Amino acid sequence: MKIAVVGCGVGGMGAALALARRGHEVTLLEAFDAPRPVGSGLLLQPTGLKALGALGLEAAIRERGARVDRLDGRDLAGRRVLDVDYADWRRGGHGIGIHRGVLFDTLHQALAPAGVTLVTGARIVRIEDLRRPLLHDAGGRTHGPFDLAVIADGSASSLRGQVKPRARARPYPWGAVWANAPDPDGAWTGALRQIYDRAEVMVGVLPVGRAPEGGDIPQVSLFWSLPTAEMDAFFAGDFAAWQARVRQVWPAAAPLIDTLAGPDVMARAVYRDVWVGRWSEGATLLIGDAAHGTSPQLGQGANLALVDAVELGERFATATTSVTVTARDYETSRRWHVMPYQFISWAMTPLFQSHGGFWAAVRRWLFTPLSRAPGIRQFGAAVLTGTARVSRWPGATRP
Repeated sequence: MKIAVVGCGVGGMGAALALARRGHEVTLLEAFDAPRPVGSGLLLQPTGLKALGALGLEAAIRERGARVDRLDGRDLAGRRVLDVDYADWRRGGHGIGIHRGVLFDTLHQALAPAGVTLVTGARIVRIEDLRRPLLHDAGGRTHGPFDLAVIADGSASSLRGQVKPRARARPYPWGAVWANAPDPDGAWTGALRQIYDRAEVMVGVLPVGRAPEGGDIPQVSLFWSLPTAEMDAFFAGDFAAWQARVRQVWPAAAPLIDTLAGPDVMARAVYRDVWVGRWSEGATLLIGDAAHGTSPQLGQGANLALVDAVELGERFATATTSVTVTARDYETSRRWHVMPYQFISWAMTPLFQSHGGFWAAVRRWLFTPLSRAPGIRQFGAAVLTGTARVSRWPGATRP
């Protein structure tokens, strides 16, 4: 088949690779002249790692990433608020913290050898005929027609409304700023650590292994939660005062904070709760954050997108029905995995990012004790690892 993939992010590149390696003629259309990663670090779960394994890329990612065995969140008094251990899912279970640039480069470098045609500077603005997609870019060029168009242009998708006019993608009122910092002594290895002051302050450190430019010094990604309405003020404000605030909240993070020269080293991260109903219309299909973007509380965005990509390749490798029916069947199967994560992320976000003391109190008096109970710990670990799924796991993505 002749397939177009729109968007050179994790899900788009993963889908292009998965489909090309199944013998399809794939064109990957990217808006920027020079594709680049957006963001700082992310946590690859067992599901995402298995999907990367199916793409032949897991070993390269493990070599450059950092093993994460648990999540540890505490309040200002040192009381443990969040305690999730991968061992509660499976002995030896773990995630991999990775610099987003490393993941991007690994996927990007695999495109040409797989036979994917990458077209840059092609910002798609209009889809003509969802059943035999013809794609028009901002420069007046026409691409196609294609047998299938896969829309993977992220949570801020400009094309989602053309596929699903009733889709909703409400920006979440809280986001975060991120930066990378060196960890030469490996002081932050093994865990994603967070500190909370009620639900109004959340600062975290994720080990991410090596930087994209190479070198042997381990890196971490540090993030600070704040309302999106305050982001402009943050970047225009007193950076030294913010550093002092972080040192006050979390003295152990002072060596990391001290390496940050100014706000220009920080990156913005904003999120949307995306609800589209069905993801496909005719031979046009939404995947990744374009189909089911959420807040990052469960850290599942990239992992779900990678699973989307690999299972899409598997579905179209064995299809015996029309493209329209195959796309609909694929989406039906994936929804049983994705929908619980959309709901849980939506429900959990106020517990960690909100004003006032109400949701923090709910977290302290209900969420925290329950997370320590037998059975609940195992369920929490299954949710963390991405393995909580109602439908059958295809072998290509089952950890």
